[in-house]
Amino acid sequence: MDILNRRSAGASSSGFMAALKLFIFTVFISLILTHIRADADSPFSVVDDEVQVSRSDGSDSVLIELLKSKIHTLESHIEEKAQEIKRKDEVIATKEKIIKEKSNSITSLQNEIGSLQKKGTLAAEEQLGKAHARAEELERQVEKLKTDIEVKTKEKDLFKAREEEAVKKTVKLNAKVESLQKVIDEQKTKLRKTERALHVAEDELMKVKSEYTSKTRELMEVHGAWLPPWLAVHFSHYQSLLEKNWNVHARPALEMAMQKAIEKKAQLEEWAAPHVETMKTKWIPALTEQWMVVKTNAEPHVQMLTMKTLEIYEVSKNTVTPHIIRVQEIADPYFQELRKFSKPYIDQVATSTRPHVDKIRTTLKPYTKKAVHAYGKFLESATVYHHQVQDAVHEKLKSHELTRPLATRELVCWELCFLALRFKMDLVFWLQVAGNVFGNSISFVKEGYGNRKF
Repeated sequence: MDILNRRSAGASSSGFMAALKLFIFTVFISLILTHIRADADSPFSVVDDEVQVSRSDGSDSVLIELLKSKIHTLESHIEEKAQEIKRKDEVIATKEKIIKEKSNSITSLQNEIGSLQKKGTLAAEEQLGKAHARAEELERQVEKLKTDIEVKTKEKDLFKAREEEAVKKTVKLNAKVESLQKVIDEQKTKLRKTERALHVAEDELMKVKSEYTSKTRELMEVHGAWLPPWLAVHFSHYQSLLEKNWNVHARPALEMAMQKAIEKKAQLEEWAAPHVETMKTKWIPALTEQWMVVKTNAEPHVQMLTMKTLEIYEVSKNTVTPHIIRVQEIADPYFQELRKFSKPYIDQVATSTRPHVDKIRTTLKPYTKKAVHAYGKFLESATVYHHQVQDAVHEKLKSHELTRPLATRELVCWELCFLALRFKMDLVFWLQVAGNVFGNSISFVKEGYGNRKF
């Protein structure tokens, strides 16, 4: 509409200018014709009207000059208007060209939008179809996984029930074994008491024999030295009294104790033999079989659980790592600023406490050497005691039927060595920390204690 209004305004202005030009031209022609007509009538009245003609010619020339100046002004104004109209026409032409180009681009864009809408609808329909197919496939997979999980859950519950039953049986068997072990320990304590009594009796017998031999030697010396005969009488009296007491009291008690010990040992072996045989033939194989079944059935679940755990760990790690890195990047400038801010204070504290630390190090130096030397002695004695404990445990395991397969040097030595090594490492670590704090290079390698073996 703006362009049409401009066009109509231009057309109206051009029509006005054309009418103005036509009006001026007609006025100019009429003046010329009037002047020609006056010239044609002048020969008949030349003399009479000379003054009047001269006046009329003067007024006409002034009028003509005025008209010419007006015409010139109007022509210049007309030219300016024409130039302005021409410029406006050029502007209108350029605007029309721009409008045409814009309309062409709009048309092409509309065509492209239409084609893209068609293609987009087709692609969207295709993607929607693929998504529906994928969703159906995933639903089928989910259903399949649900059924598999239900089956695995049932199997897991069954395995748990079997495992609980096996654990209950194991607890019962352990209780029976513990009761048997208690009975065996009680019998062993009785046997130890009997053996101790026998040892005491043997010691008393050995003392009596030694006293007898000493008295005999003294009597022989007395006889050889021709001592009085009353001493020989006392010797024979004491000898007969000792033999009488031995035959009446000591020998029957010793024989009865030995007999009771042998009977108790035979009863214990007879009573424990069927139980031990039952454990060897029934309980231990059944427990071993149940354990193997549980282990075989639970191994795939454990592997699957391990794989799922690793996958979840990887996903969580990959998810959290960028955030952690970002937090570190954000917090690093603050840490650097804090470090710059606190470094002078830390240096000041270190400088102020250095003389006290040197003084403490100088004061504690002889004590640390004594501690290292004492630890070396303790380590040597602990090594000897460790070997004694190892031999005692090994012999103890070998003395029982149930623990005899476990009586290996590796099994006995492993736990003791681990505990000793752990204690040694802890002590070395704390002494090294103390040495670093007080500037004393405590090293067991230099002293020769770090290379000792248990």
